[in-house]
Amino acid sequence: MKEKNVAGILALFLGGLGVHRFYLGQTGLGIFYLIFCWFPVMWIIGLIDAIAFFSMDEQVFNRKYNRQYVKRDTDYDRRDYRRRGREERREERRAPRPDRRYEAPRPRQYQRPKARPPRNNPYKASGIKKFKDYDYDGAIEDFNKSLDIEPNDIATHWGLACAYSLNEKPEKAFFHLDQAVSNGFNDFQRIKEKDDLAYLRIQPEFETFEKNGFRLQQQAAAAESPAEEAEEQEDILEGQPDLLEQLKRLGDLREKGLLTEEEFTTQKRKLLG
Repeated sequence: MKEKNVAGILALFLGGLGVHRFYLGQTGLGIFYLIFCWFPVMWIIGLIDAIAFFSMDEQVFNRKYNRQYVKRDTDYDRRDYRRRGREERREERRAPRPDRRYEAPRPRQYQRPKARPPRNNPYKASGIKKFKDYDYDGAIEDFNKSLDIEPNDIATHWGLACAYSLNEKPEKAFFHLDQAVSNGFNDFQRIKEKDDLAYLRIQPEFETFEKNGFRLQQQAAAAESPAEEAEEQEDILEGQPDLLEQLKRLGDLREKGLLTEEEFTTQKRKLLG
């Protein structure tokens, strides 16, 4: 194995004769130096070679002039690395792997369905805004559109009652206030004190409305007893000589709400029986 310091010393003192080239195994180049050794330039080249050898890195020198040894060491390192890698993989296969244990699938847990978001109702918000801007006609229009989406919304019925009261339309104001109470509104003190309902409170029917629990009274026809209704129905039917006319009259009574579906079926059977 060649040494770079030895090559440098030979090049420094015997560089003109090419001795350092013979040492490094470069026989052809050494003969060239020897042939032209009487030229001073060859001794200058030898000096340059000496400086180059002294300043050259050890690994660079070995890769250039000791290739057979470097290749042999590299091959040995590679073989040793492969051998150690095979041994490590073999040990890993032999060692137990707790993370590879079989795990039974877990049963899926029941998840409650997510609640549906409320329906988008832009008319309610726009109605409230118009009401605050004193645009009561526009608020009434938007509130009525809002009822098409949420027919039982308490706030919308309350807003309509206030808007109709401010527009001096007591019948509609009473109706929507009744609807708000029927859907759960129970702040009765607010009805008595709200400035927007002042016009409604001066109406003569407000006292009766308040005594009835802030609800509208039922129609007189709806308050009749079932016996009286049956008598009226039979009298009407007796006055119709034609069967077809009687059946038509029965249908009209059912549509008006004077006959229930069960009573309609019973009277129809009597006619057809």
